[in-house]
Amino acid sequence: MLLSLPLAGCLTSDDSSGPTTFTGDRGVDNQPVPTNSRAQILAFMRTYLNDPVGVRDAAIAEPVQRTVGGRLRYVVCLRYSARDTDGNYRPARERGIVFVDGRLDRIMENAGEPCAGMSYGTFPDLEKMTR
Repeated sequence: MLLSLPLAGCLTSDDSSGPTTFTGDRGVDNQPVPTNSRAQILAFMRTYLNDPVGVRDAAIAEPVQRTVGGRLRYVVCLRYSARDTDGNYRPARERGIVFVDGRLDRIMENAGEPCAGMSYGTFPDLEKMTR
């Protein structure tokens, strides 16, 4: 039990009000536009999806600034239909990909508000993914 106390300090941060992220979010509003967002999304989706092969109806929107967690961030909205573990396709899902300092930070499972009114274009690279 004594060993767990020092390790618990590693899991906390100065700002406990927000979710844990993979980047050092400095809270800066003047975020750079993500320049290679599609490549970052493809690399992430290869590990995020149970079966990245055979994605259908993939569409992507251009990065736009939205308020996420009280901070101004770039969000890329993504819509796709992925194969489930039983081989059947799920209905199309809409996800928001949040970028901090130009790098992919996290995915929003419920992206209804940040992605409302977005204009989507095709994303054939997501449909062509392999393992």
